[in-house]
Amino acid sequence: MIAVVQDRSAPVRQPESKYRDVQSGDTLYSIAWESGRDYGDLARWNDLDPPYVIRRGQKIRLFPPDGSRKLAPASDDFRIVASGDTLYGIARETGLPVADLAAWNRLAPPYAISPGQRLRLTPPPSAAIAQMPAPTPAPRSVPSGPPKTEDESDSTGPVVWRWPTDGKTITRFAPGDRTKGIDIAGSKGQPIYAAAPGKVVYQGSGLRGYGQLIIVKHNVDFLSAYAHASTIYVQEGSAVAAGQKIAAMGSSGADRVKLHFEIRRRGEPVDPLDFLPKK
Repeated sequence: MIAVVQDRSAPVRQPESKYRDVQSGDTLYSIAWESGRDYGDLARWNDLDPPYVIRRGQKIRLFPPDGSRKLAPASDDFRIVASGDTLYGIARETGLPVADLAAWNRLAPPYAISPGQRLRLTPPPSAAIAQMPAPTPAPRSVPSGPPKTEDESDSTGPVVWRWPTDGKTITRFAPGDRTKGIDIAGSKGQPIYAAAPGKVVYQGSGLRGYGQLIIVKHNVDFLSAYAHASTIYVQEGSAVAAGQKIAAMGSSGADRVKLHFEIRRRGEPVDPLDFLPKK
């Protein structure tokens, strides 16, 4: 039996410069989404272990502790990896493309790096590039299984994606713009489905501009979001299967009925059309 979950109407707050005060309805995942961070980074910076329980009034650090990130001495060409660093986080901080950092450092997906590692921030000599093997692309799909448990959702395996609803794509992803996902037109009450197996890590309306929102964690790398719902049918902590009905389309927080859908990899918005099946 499907239980209809009512919107908790968590208060809206903008992130503070260094810390974020936890409000009623917040989860670590929603704070990470709002602030554009990887939830794993926030967990490390705040000494939080799974299942990442946070409490109202708690201060969540939005940046690494002082002194935890240092460049290699007397050189802007390298970076010494600090505890808690990820390649995606370093790319975001330095403004460099992840693909370039991976190629310059001979890193293949999932781009694992270790504290103390010397990471190149500039291209190596052209001769070295010519001899460098290209990183092997991560596979895009594997047979989907049953909904992931919390332990399974901490894996780094690939995710099999499907469209979260039917309809015309009316707004496309715009890198560097406010459009961090795609908008799909539809009718009020139209089903919204989980785009891949995972676990619901947030449901509510505490994030400005999203209306009633669901965030699903698929593995350590990927989260997806489903915004502007009229009704939500899942609760935080629920395991969901690919194609499971999780909400009904609406116009909460929007000027028309639509689904706003996002995919984030290690906290970084990516174009959903690069992952969804071609229509």
